[in-house]
Amino acid sequence: MIRKIGLGVLLLVTSIFVSAQIIDPVKVTESIKKIGDNEYEVALKATIDDKWHLYSMDEQEAGLPTEVNFLNQEGNYELVDTIQIDGEKIEEYSDVFMANLRYYSHEVTFRQKIKITNPDLKEIKTGFFYQVCDDSKCLAPENKDFTLNLDGSKGGDTPVIASGETLKLASIDIDNPINDCGEHEEKDNSLLGTFLKGFLGGFIALLMPCIFPLIPLTVSFFTKGSENKGKGLFKAGMYGFFIIAIFLLFSVPFHILGGVDPELFNNISTNIWLNLFFAIIFIVFAISFFGYFELTLPSSWANKIDNQSEKAGLFGPFFMALTLVIVSFSCTGPILGTLLVDAIQAPNGATQLTMGMFGFGLALALPFTLSAFFPSILNSLPRSGGWMTTLKVIIGFIELALALKFLSKADLVGFDGPMGLLKKEVFLVIWIIIFVGLALYLFKRIFFPHDNKLDKSLGFARISFGVLVVAFIVYLASGLTPNSNLKALSGLIPPSNYSLFNNQGKENHTDGFELKHGIKIIDNDLDRAFELAKKENKPVLIDFTGYGCENCRRMEDNVWIDPEILSILKNDVIVVSLYVDSSEELPIEEQKEVYVEIQNKNKLIKTVGNKWATFQTENFKNNSQPNYALLTADGKLLNRDIRGYKDVEEFKAFLECGLGTFESLK
Repeated sequence: MIRKIGLGVLLLVTSIFVSAQIIDPVKVTESIKKIGDNEYEVALKATIDDKWHLYSMDEQEAGLPTEVNFLNQEGNYELVDTIQIDGEKIEEYSDVFMANLRYYSHEVTFRQKIKITNPDLKEIKTGFFYQVCDDSKCLAPENKDFTLNLDGSKGGDTPVIASGETLKLASIDIDNPINDCGEHEEKDNSLLGTFLKGFLGGFIALLMPCIFPLIPLTVSFFTKGSENKGKGLFKAGMYGFFIIAIFLLFSVPFHILGGVDPELFNNISTNIWLNLFFAIIFIVFAISFFGYFELTLPSSWANKIDNQSEKAGLFGPFFMALTLVIVSFSCTGPILGTLLVDAIQAPNGATQLTMGMFGFGLALALPFTLSAFFPSILNSLPRSGGWMTTLKVIIGFIELALALKFLSKADLVGFDGPMGLLKKEVFLVIWIIIFVGLALYLFKRIFFPHDNKLDKSLGFARISFGVLVVAFIVYLASGLTPNSNLKALSGLIPPSNYSLFNNQGKENHTDGFELKHGIKIIDNDLDRAFELAKKENKPVLIDFTGYGCENCRRMEDNVWIDPEILSILKNDVIVVSLYVDSSEELPIEEQKEVYVEIQNKNKLIKTVGNKWATFQTENFKNNSQPNYALLTADGKLLNRDIRGYKDVEEFKAFLECGLGTFESLK
């Protein structure tokens, strides 16, 4: 079992940077041609990869027959004769399925003649339902819908996506923009950042009273309780390895869930009920750290597992590591909870969580392992004492502040947009109250259950940290004035335009536009943006964003306000913000299933957020925000899109590159 655990951890770590490939062995192309008065021939051509086969339209003993459906036939046109099929139909007995199969390989074309009965008809809508198999497996049945204009074209000059059966625009090719300038790939150091946050969290947990006193005892067990020193050091090394392995295994379920739906972690991040739940959890963590109760796992778990730690071989170090994880839960649980919530709210949440857990486990394991190899380290460790209780209380106040952050995100997302309950000034006042409480605690004006109320002395470290907290309170207070912008906290606090000083309700709007820093922005209406771009002869800047997107707020508050960038956004482009986390429901007529190529399946589009999240993944192969793209009025990509937080120079270069390309097309 131990060997399997080690192998599983190794495979998990080495697969962090490997993306799963979607199998799509069938490519379908559509065409239509006029063959007589009011008569047309519709053709659907399926090109099938080697070793795969597409079932025929005959009833099958195994597998599902192919279907060609005409979706808008009623009252518009009639089918003439039966469907004609160009391709070699193969019939053979399958030992695997123990049935006769009829299928096509390599290539097959389905042709159907139609006669138009509605003179106003402009397009034919078809559906192609099929299933494919190879010698060892079958894929889930698929349905692809097509819209064919009677003039043979595939769309007008202005791309319209609201009523289509797919959200993919043929005009957008992220690999071949008009100009290859710009930076397509996101320079994202978030994995390193998450690892460092995990490492810091593990180091803080190490200093807690549940763990810190155990270091000398555990090290002594390995160095003095073994038959020989070499064997003891080996067990100490494996003890550290298993601590890391156990924490890494916590992230495995999230890799499985994330593979099912690439939008899962974005949905978790922006779900109003989950954010409220996270806020409650953090408040519970805070109260626990204040000393009013302890979060513990059942003691029977620890006792049973501790009994196994006496076993020989690698079983002993493994169960000792598992015992440490369980008995230290009252100290590590809240920190792990913070790390988990923070990680899974990132677009690549499972990978983020794995890196965070790796950092956490490494920080926890290193002192035990290094102290066993170098016992002199034990002499330099600080002694256990009251400072551990102080550290727990400080973290408790930080947990309270983080709880408000999740309440704020729930308020920003709302049920159909921001609710206006926790605007920037209200949020800052509550944070000021929390950190005033922390300052009073540091200066020993308030106490908690585990504090020594008789000890009124203040050490240098406590005074210094207290002064820093007071300075932070003053900084927070400066954000209460009109038009203030606390750049250092962008993404943590509500955006600057979400303010009590905006009197227009949920957001600042005028003439159908949202206003941010004086920039007129179209919300969630790409068709309108294209139409306005054509009218004003400007490119469209797509801003994939979210009410709960922290880096989006940082971009708006720190980068957009640069004078040169602000001028471009106000005067030279049509800005459209597409909110991928909006829970507002689409009109009934726009709620439909669309084919999602990147997932190779149909998906129900019900909300505004569903629509734009799917549109982003389909056209830009990306589900992280912010994501910016410059397009012409007919939907062509001017330059490479950019992703993630960019500084002023990077964002300006992106805009100037796209605008320069646009000018060259005039």
